[in-house]
Amino acid sequence: MFGEMRRRKQLLSREECIRILQEGTSGVLALSGRDAYPYAVPLSYVYVQDKIFFHCAKAGYKLEAIERNPKASFCVIGQDQIMPEEYTTYFRSVIVFGKMRILTDEAEKRNAIEKLAERYTPYNEKGRLQEIEREYNRLCMLELEIEQMTGKEAIELVKAKQINPN
Repeated sequence: MFGEMRRRKQLLSREECIRILQEGTSGVLALSGRDAYPYAVPLSYVYVQDKIFFHCAKAGYKLEAIERNPKASFCVIGQDQIMPEEYTTYFRSVIVFGKMRILTDEAEKRNAIEKLAERYTPYNEKGRLQEIEREYNRLCMLELEIEQMTGKEAIELVKAKQINPN
């Protein structure tokens, strides 16, 4: 179903991919838009046990695209360091593929928004819960269940790890 990565030496381990997803603050969700045009949108997210959760409004183009075709990809860049003297970029990134689901069960929706809010505001539980209550009825939660996850890093970073494995 999913192709193999051509540059296998640059492949990140599953653990490294998860670390990038856990540490990243935003990524780009790609969906199938109207008239076969791709639709890619930057979003905040939270990764929890092979699922990625997003929030959005209860109506809009993103939801239309998901209802038309739930297949999606999501990309997070964990490192992007331009090295002009080497004519390259030292990068690490992860791309996941899976199917989107609009959460309709209230317990799932509540759990997802609480995890997302805690990720971005871990230090103020009272304020976080007040904000959730204030916005909850206007809120839609989305889940991307990961079917395939691939990470890649620049060959220069691979070589540096070989020289200094710690």
